[in-house]
Amino acid sequence: MNPYIFEFIGTAMLILLGNGVVANVVLKNTKGSNAGWTGISLAWGIAVFCGVFISADVSGAHLNPAVTIGFALAGKFSWTLVPGYFISQVLGAMMGNLLVWLTYKKQYDNTTDPSAILATFSTSPAVRNPLWNFVTEVIGTFTLVFGVFFIAGGNFANEPISLGSLDALPVALLVMGIGFSLGGPTGYAINPARDLGPRIMHMLLPLKNKGKSDWEYAWIPILGPLLGGSIAAFVFMGIGF
Repeated sequence: MNPYIFEFIGTAMLILLGNGVVANVVLKNTKGSNAGWTGISLAWGIAVFCGVFISADVSGAHLNPAVTIGFALAGKFSWTLVPGYFISQVLGAMMGNLLVWLTYKKQYDNTTDPSAILATFSTSPAVRNPLWNFVTEVIGTFTLVFGVFFIAGGNFANEPISLGSLDALPVALLVMGIGFSLGGPTGYAINPARDLGPRIMHMLLPLKNKGKSDWEYAWIPILGPLLGGSIAAFVFMGIGF
């Protein structure tokens, strides 16, 4: 079975369920408008669980370029597979948000707040400050990737590692914890594909009242997670694994 296809499918499921709950909470005329941050964080954990469980046994369920590059830097994943994983993850994220849009088409049509519409695609900061928003994404992604190293069995030196289906729950709980604890400042992208793919779809789709796609901010949820994942790899190697 093709690992790229399963990275695509897993990431699509991740975004469908993850940004699907955001749409349910923030768009007009839905039945989930009172769920709030607790509902969003819980549902993103479930989204991660489903995406990882579906793709783990074939692709290792990275679903995130920061995880992919972290594993590669640590010598636990082949660099030759990295570009294909990146592309599959971004395309999967685009597909997932396309499905969110199709699901909530009438709610999108009735929503007049451009920031609410953008929130169902990509992240934005609560307080816009590029430096500190970047730091937040670095810390959040470091926490994710460092935890994933150990969940995936990274304590076995000199052996390749990947997530298996049994790792879906602990990874989901880790992401849920990051959402509750560290997600407030920026909406915790902690995944370049999670932000980039949907932002591209926001730009392309014929959304009413959608406003700008905020590309001025887009580098932060891309480069911040890549740096955070890289730091996690170097710390992981530095402590002896």
